[in-house]
Amino acid sequence: MKLILHYLKKYKKLFVLNVISVFGFALVELGLPTIIADMIDNGVTTQNEGYLYSMWFLAIGISIIGVAGTIILGFCCAKISTSITRDMRNDIFTHIQSFSPHEFNRFGISSLITRTNNDAFQIQLFVNVLLRTALMTPVMVVISVFMTLKTLLELSAIIAATLPVIVIGVVVVARISEPLSQKQQRSLDHMNRITRENLSGLRVIRAFGNDDYEQSRFNQTNSEFTGYTKRIFKLMLLTQPIFYFLMNLATLLIFYVASFMVDAGTLQVGKLIAFQDYLFHAMFSMMLFCNVFVMYPRAAVSARRIQDVLNTQSGIQDTVTQTKPSRTAQHQVIFKDVTFVYPDGEEPVLKNISFEAHEGETVAFIGSTGSGKSTLINLIPRFYDISSGSIQIDGVDIKDYRIDDLRNKIGFIPQKAMLFTGTIAENLKYGKADASLEELEHAAKVSQSYDFIMQKPLGFDEMITESATNVSGGQRQRLSIARALIRKPEIYIFDDSFSALDYKTDAVLRHALKDETKHSIVFIVAQRISTIKDADQIIVLDEGQIVGHGKHHDLLKTCPIYHEIASSQLSEEELAYE
Repeated sequence: MKLILHYLKKYKKLFVLNVISVFGFALVELGLPTIIADMIDNGVTTQNEGYLYSMWFLAIGISIIGVAGTIILGFCCAKISTSITRDMRNDIFTHIQSFSPHEFNRFGISSLITRTNNDAFQIQLFVNVLLRTALMTPVMVVISVFMTLKTLLELSAIIAATLPVIVIGVVVVARISEPLSQKQQRSLDHMNRITRENLSGLRVIRAFGNDDYEQSRFNQTNSEFTGYTKRIFKLMLLTQPIFYFLMNLATLLIFYVASFMVDAGTLQVGKLIAFQDYLFHAMFSMMLFCNVFVMYPRAAVSARRIQDVLNTQSGIQDTVTQTKPSRTAQHQVIFKDVTFVYPDGEEPVLKNISFEAHEGETVAFIGSTGSGKSTLINLIPRFYDISSGSIQIDGVDIKDYRIDDLRNKIGFIPQKAMLFTGTIAENLKYGKADASLEELEHAAKVSQSYDFIMQKPLGFDEMITESATNVSGGQRQRLSIARALIRKPEIYIFDDSFSALDYKTDAVLRHALKDETKHSIVFIVAQRISTIKDADQIIVLDEGQIVGHGKHHDLLKTCPIYHEIASSQLSEEELAYE
């Protein structure tokens, strides 16, 4: 409830209007039985037409108020519940943007999607019912009970005996449904994960002929989710027949007792009709209120899951409100004894890494799989924070930069080229929103993507489909490089960004990049010797440590690991020439 109340505070005026409309609704529902009773006892029995007409006009006036109250109540409930859900989703999405990879791994992407969509929707349903019935039913119950006591005290004992039974039933149902709701939402997380993996890896699944296995895996999880959902629905549906049975039983008892009172002349027919209406509203309102409690456990589970996301702070935080000014004339990046351990790890992935990179230089990293190359360059934009040592950019420790200022200095081309659904131009402008057509064309030419873009029917306005399935892997990489070039950053990071390119395109692209990046620092992670052999510095990593540092020719002589890698890629003639 704290989560709901937090968001409800933004809509105080609508909430007040909602409360007022509740009283308008209660006025009609409970006022009309009183008027009808008076019309029967004081108008019909005495044949007083004037009294009947006056009460008839009063009933019409109250009915109009009731219609207006009902319309306003529905509007307020819908407006508040949908607005709260919108705000909640916006806050979740915004908060998730600050997460580091560690937080994403903790929750799982599928679970975060479920919490943003399904869990927020569950709260929307609950808030709508809460505002519509939780405010209305207490008013209806209190006034109805008061009117029954005022009308026929002798018959009110039947209501007093029935209501506690309903309350006890609600408490039992709520206790049973809460653990079921928790299992249901976890099962939904699992089903979303399997669906996401299946759709993303469809080609692999088909290539290995594992369609039946994936279908079986999905069916199992889907059946599990369906089972929990059925049990919850059965539990909720079971409550209504029981409530109706108790209400009908109480009605029969009241008519049975009232028949003797009417026969004895101690009870008027109008009062009996009014009492029956009050009883119906009291019992029916209690039943609606019970539905709120039946829905509450499921909403509470969703609220806790959302609150867990919102309460989780990213391990990467701004430590300053304003970036310290640069203290160097030229751009430079300095690693000093950098050691890094993953947040959920124990052993260092990188150990005592030290080197310097200056403006105009290209620094390349190479090594066997798992040697820490990608991890190292992910430390520069603070995707992770180092465990010890320091990283300085332009003489300022990266922790003394605002994260936005730090990342604005960097053009990052990830290992897996990621393009978004939209036009090619929109994807390229992701690096610079106000980029002109000339800038797009220039970046495309440098990245060797201009020709294939122009071959598209719409050129830069050609749509990139979901997961960029309408462009090849090499084209995706070149578009990612163009996106970074448009930004004109001080630091370029190429995380194995040339792997999908043929040797000719690779060579032409690297040659074009030289002029484009001559005033920047370039970091390249690569597996090909041909991609990095012209770099100003080559750093060889092995098991998280620097085992070689120098130029290509020197490393061939001084670093056995580098020589081994080169031998696997170059012919003996090429090695001898080198």
